[in-house]
Amino acid sequence: MKIISIANRKGGVGKTTTTINIATALSAINKKVLVIDFDPQGNATTSLGIEKKKGQFSSYNILTGSCKAAEAIVPTNLPHFDLIPSSPDLAAAEIELVDLPEREFVLKKALKDLLTEYDYVLIDCPPSLNLITINALVSANSVIVPLQCEFLALEGLADLIKNINAIKRNFNPSLALQGIILTMFSRQNNLSKMIEADVRKYFGDKVYQTVIPRCVRIAEAPSFGKPILVYDFKSTGAQAYLQLAKEFLQREKEV
Repeated sequence: MKIISIANRKGGVGKTTTTINIATALSAINKKVLVIDFDPQGNATTSLGIEKKKGQFSSYNILTGSCKAAEAIVPTNLPHFDLIPSSPDLAAAEIELVDLPEREFVLKKALKDLLTEYDYVLIDCPPSLNLITINALVSANSVIVPLQCEFLALEGLADLIKNINAIKRNFNPSLALQGIILTMFSRQNNLSKMIEADVRKYFGDKVYQTVIPRCVRIAEAPSFGKPILVYDFKSTGAQAYLQLAKEFLQREKEV
C-alpha cells in the first residue's frame, strides 16, 4: 500500500479535485483505492456524492480513537474506490490531540490495519499546516502539491517545501516530494506561463508535464457528486486529469 498526501497550505488550488480524479483513474484500472477526507470542510466527501449521516464514523473518529479506520470506510459509486468521509468535528481534533503522546503518529498507527487492503491511499489535506496535516504527512510515503498558477500561490510554495522537509527530518525520513501539479492554468494568461516557467526552473522534473486548465466543467462536477472524469469525460478538464493519471502511473513504474 502506498500512501500519498495531497497538500497545500493555500485553499482553492485543486487539492480535492486532484485527489478524487487521480483516485478515479486508478480505480478504473482495477487498483484498490481509499481516499481519506482530512479537511473539516468535507469537500472530497461532497464531491463524491456521499451524504454525511448522523452517527456515521469519519476521519475525526479515527484521530480521536473512537473507531478503527476500517469502521469509517464507506464505498463510493465507483468500483474499487472507497472513502473515509470527513466531519465538521475534525476542526476540533487538533485540540483533542494536543496532549496525547506521539500525537503526530495517530493516523499512521490507525492505518496499519489497512496495509493489505488497498493499493493506494490518498489523503486530501486541509489548507493549513496544523496537527491534522502533520498526521497526514507523517503517515505518507510521498506528497503531491497542486499549485494554482498565481503569484501568491507560488510565494507560499517555498514555505510548504520547508515544512515538508522539517517533517521529513523530525518524523518521517521516507517522506518524498512526489510532484507538483500546476492547476487552473490559462494559456491566454502571461502570468500562468511565467509561473509555470519559474516552477519548472526551480523544481525541474518534480513538476508534472501535464497542466490542469481552468475549466467550468471541473467547477460544476462536485455539485453533481461526481469526479470530472465521470461527469464529463470529454471535457478539457477531464482529459487533462486523464493525462495526469497516465503520467502519475508512469512515474510509479519508474519508482
